[in-house]
Amino acid sequence: MEDFIDILKKPTALQNEDQAIGSTTPIAASLTIAPPIEILGGMDKYTGDWNQQTAKHLLQRAMFAPNAEQIAQAVEEGMEMTISRLFSPSPDPELPINYNFNGDPYVPIGEPWVYAAISQNQGFSQRSIRAWQFGLVLNEGVNLREKMVLFWHNHFVTADAPHGKYIYQYIQLLRNNAFGNFKSLVKEITVNSLMLRYLNGNENNKNAPNENYGRELLELFTIGKGEQAGPGDYTNYTEEDIKEIARALTGWVINYAGFNAAGPHPEANFRINRHDTGTKQLSNRFGNAIIQDEGAEEYKTVVDIIFAQEAVSLFFARKLYRWFVYYHIDDDIEANVIEPLAAILRDADYEVQPAIEALLSSEHFYDENAIGCMIKSPIDFSASLIKTFEVEIPFPIRQQYALWYSFFAVNAALQQDMYTPPSVAGWKAYYQDPIYYRNWINSVTLPVRRTLSDGMAYGLINLFDLPWGIDTLKVVDKIPSSEDPNVMIKALVDLTVPWPLSQAQLDALKEVLIPGLPDFEWTVEYGAYKLDPTNETAKSAVQTRLKLLFSAILALPEFQLQ
Repeated sequence: MEDFIDILKKPTALQNEDQAIGSTTPIAASLTIAPPIEILGGMDKYTGDWNQQTAKHLLQRAMFAPNAEQIAQAVEEGMEMTISRLFSPSPDPELPINYNFNGDPYVPIGEPWVYAAISQNQGFSQRSIRAWQFGLVLNEGVNLREKMVLFWHNHFVTADAPHGKYIYQYIQLLRNNAFGNFKSLVKEITVNSLMLRYLNGNENNKNAPNENYGRELLELFTIGKGEQAGPGDYTNYTEEDIKEIARALTGWVINYAGFNAAGPHPEANFRINRHDTGTKQLSNRFGNAIIQDEGAEEYKTVVDIIFAQEAVSLFFARKLYRWFVYYHIDDDIEANVIEPLAAILRDADYEVQPAIEALLSSEHFYDENAIGCMIKSPIDFSASLIKTFEVEIPFPIRQQYALWYSFFAVNAALQQDMYTPPSVAGWKAYYQDPIYYRNWINSVTLPVRRTLSDGMAYGLINLFDLPWGIDTLKVVDKIPSSEDPNVMIKALVDLTVPWPLSQAQLDALKEVLIPGLPDFEWTVEYGAYKLDPTNETAKSAVQTRLKLLFSAILALPEFQLQ
């Protein structure tokens, strides 16, 4: 797999000698930031045209990189049925396996490790679960679950797992609650072992309360700070609330011995001798609520008190909006989208599916300015190079894992290192004003994106001593009337970019395909290949032209958008 990683180190046409390749500053940060676009409409149900563009827009935001067949099916079935399909139940995936480490006494190569005893080696499980997760992205079907798993991971950030078992327990919690109840998920994540470890909940005891989780529970996970109202006082909570909530959350510890042993993953343990049994008094921000000693149930009362505040629904509605629609929320959007969305959440007692369904069905979501206004995340980008073009992975399962892990590594190089976000706040693309999604594009990541897309277009990626990449002929052969270069190029553009290109852009792409030649030259050349696909000379000539064309399409700025 070294060849795969090495190709990402090669210079591309986007690099030049003056560029600060070591910088991670977003390119947009050094330029004048364009004002945010204006997205119109509210939460009324969308009744406009339903076509390839709108269907693709829905699927690109709700899953990772739909292909032509999935888009066509969505067009045929309509918006309502497609959204219903996105929420359809999906079976639990196969357990991740040990794909490459032959030194574990409990887990032979090719076998699942999730419920085995832990040996001294921890690295193989970390590699395995990261590969496994990207494999789930590639094999998700038309379903919202994996996109929501990533959303929840960005919302309830954890990192620094001592073994893949902890990640598996955590990620299955997110997967099982992907479009379930937000309030219930907050309760479960509060006593999740990996979260207890990451935010020091397992160190939180009556003699030395640790405020880390209590602070993030309020600031990032549920209600948000709001505006500062005074020293240690915000619109939604006070510093004293953090201290009192930390006291209420004392007593939980991780069952490390249970994880080390073979068998089901243990839940966290509650130790009454570590719990603060005194009365806790919250501020007027929470109606001066008093929390009496409830032992192992006390954390649930904390969550219920927080969720009694309307600000929770507004805070979470904004998180959903920035994930699915756009980063900018002005007064009109707050009134016409966020507030109605928050009301749906409250009315459903924080079941998230009704709110997401309403948002994905809204006229606001399908406003023309909402289409293509988001820069693809690294996972969206890398998946789009495989899934959009239905690139086959014709390898045995262990080699599939190796490939999946290589793409995980690419995404990490593109600054979306799943299971190791940069901070407890998640990825900056979803919260850092004014850059937001532009954080994904900088002097480090843009050349890597271009090199990866070129590698896929030209089939330059060497996997297990075999060339691998987009089968350009296979893609084009599925396009009706592909002997007409104008029809073929338009179909590829419609598949890969969010909106129609100008005639000048289409002409420029045709110039790449058949430079300086009339249209019939492509018709004749492609026709000769179709008449005799076994003719290697004819096939090679067509492939050479198509690789240049695909590279040019994938290099379009529009390809970075969804």
